[in-house]
Amino acid sequence: MSWKKTSWFWKSGFAVISVTLALGVSGCSAAAPEETEIQEEEIAAQDIEDDADEMADLCLDIYQKAAAENKLADLETIRSIVNRFGEYGYPAVDSENQVDMTMAEQMVLFCDAVEQKETAETIVFQIDYFGGFIKYDLKTQDGNIEVTRSYYAYEAETIQRKAVSSYQVEQWDYTAEGYIMFSGAYYSEELYALTLSAAEEHVALRVEPLDEKYRELNRKYLRPISYERNNMFITDWNESDFGKLNFYDLFDIFYPEVYKSSFPYTPDDNLGVGAVYRIPEEDFERVIQMYFNIDSETLQSKTVYHQEDSTYEYKPRGFEEVEYPEYPYSEVTGYTENSDGTITLMVRVVFPYRGDSNVYEHEVTVRPLDNDRVQYVSNKIIPSEDNGEVSWHTPRLTKDEWEELYGGQ
Repeated sequence: MSWKKTSWFWKSGFAVISVTLALGVSGCSAAAPEETEIQEEEIAAQDIEDDADEMADLCLDIYQKAAAENKLADLETIRSIVNRFGEYGYPAVDSENQVDMTMAEQMVLFCDAVEQKETAETIVFQIDYFGGFIKYDLKTQDGNIEVTRSYYAYEAETIQRKAVSSYQVEQWDYTAEGYIMFSGAYYSEELYALTLSAAEEHVALRVEPLDEKYRELNRKYLRPISYERNNMFITDWNESDFGKLNFYDLFDIFYPEVYKSSFPYTPDDNLGVGAVYRIPEEDFERVIQMYFNIDSETLQSKTVYHQEDSTYEYKPRGFEEVEYPEYPYSEVTGYTENSDGTITLMVRVVFPYRGDSNVYEHEVTVRPLDNDRVQYVSNKIIPSEDNGEVSWHTPRLTKDEWEELYGGQ
């Protein structure tokens, strides 16, 4: 892909072409940023503020309307904000990779400037799902990249800048999968008080567009499960052989959807005591069999089942089974509609925290049912020398490990 080198800056509210290269990028985060109050002494120069307030006002009407309708987190609201920035000549993208980046050609130009060790600047917006956005000012010279990160939040019917921080990019990569991935550490007064360390940021930006159908399938079949506290998409299994699939983790995930209530089987208040529940057979099986074509006998063989009172033994995850709160996300890259009515999805695992836009690929087969229901048929990891380690997952304790930790309590 090649683009004519141009640059953009603001003049009277419109983007115009200049001789100097000025382009845009954005970033992703899985949760609302924890920001400190603005410290004016941290701002290196007055021009960092440039026309930031004017930029914020560009989408104020969208935020106001969405807030009034309680739709700040709706996908169409986020899409509207992304597109509004794009209409004014700015690259913009959402934090969950659900909307194509606007003005993506500017990102390609900035990447070229980094590679050629030219001098260039860029501005890009990343819209989150918590009623705010991040504005990234990027500067590159001699292959080095400096980031100024400004966080804005919609509060009291206005968009307010809540924090500004700067850092040098430590890792930068324009990947074969069409992502810009970069990371660095910046000073956060609030975080430093707790950890005596700088805050780290790991950003993943999909520059190249993605078929909307792929995103729709991802939202419907993979994102509700994700890669957090379960092994459904990190191990091979199928309806003939469920392998090492952990049905307890899936019970945790699907229970609230099936019963339309919060999950009741929680750990003991005393962390030194391991909570143990006996769940009636019909309650446990209703959840699992809603999403899997599995008979009672097979499910019982994959769990701890008490024949004497027809219950499933259940132990909630404890402190030793907590995972590090950084997870990859799924990206559907293709699909096949099979003759038996199932759909096989080609899925790529993107892990911003590791700076890897293709940890591994896997195939997920689903069986769509009536009333918008679905059964999961199989998962298959695609073998490759380049497959990365599944470092984010912590398995549940084995029986022996549990006994050793809790001493039978």
